[in-house]
Amino acid sequence: MHMYAIADTHLSLGADKPMDVFHGWSDYVDRLKDNWERLVTPEDTVIVAGDISWAMRLEECYEDFSFLNALPGQKILLKGNHDYWWQTKKRIDDYLQTNGFDTIRVLFNNAFEVGDVAVCGTRGWYYDKEGEHDIKVINREVGRLKLSYEAAKAFGKPIIAFLHYPPVYGEIECAEIMDALRELSITECYYGHLHGERTHKNAVIGEYKGIDFHLISGDYTRFLPVLVR
Repeated sequence: MHMYAIADTHLSLGADKPMDVFHGWSDYVDRLKDNWERLVTPEDTVIVAGDISWAMRLEECYEDFSFLNALPGQKILLKGNHDYWWQTKKRIDDYLQTNGFDTIRVLFNNAFEVGDVAVCGTRGWYYDKEGEHDIKVINREVGRLKLSYEAAKAFGKPIIAFLHYPPVYGEIECAEIMDALRELSITECYYGHLHGERTHKNAVIGEYKGIDFHLISGDYTRFLPVLVR
């Protein structure tokens, strides 16, 4: 069994917002499907770290979830900034069960055991915002990360963190998220959100303050799921 990860699939099979108009995104759905089916087996797990679907409401996710559900392996989804369809975990779980999407689960204040490791995570927040609203959201996201970490710790295995937003970009940190990662002794973290070659150049990849960071945005990986374990 292997674990893979990718972020920012930006599926729009049920919405009129294709990403093909952007540089590097041509035929991205077909490329994602071909790469996924070439790498991933039914015994594997893929973490999809946010910005999964352009749907505005959960009920509009049907085509995108049908696409994901039919791909090989188990999928664990976490929220991104463009996942406007995201609801409570119970509502999403009920929707998945009702529609028979039996290979999809959501990471939201919980954790999963995947082989020899445990997976925790949350959306995160902008690294360069300092408004009163942003501070409230960041504090809430820190709380979600800690809840997820505590759930992961119960498995008694090494813990890997997944975020949508990068906790550090260039020389700018989201201090609260970074402090939480270090407080929780996280040493491996995967994130997405960053798009375009100019933006990718400033992404923090590799060891930073004792944490091994990995960028897994779809356009950065060329829509190839990244092997985690």
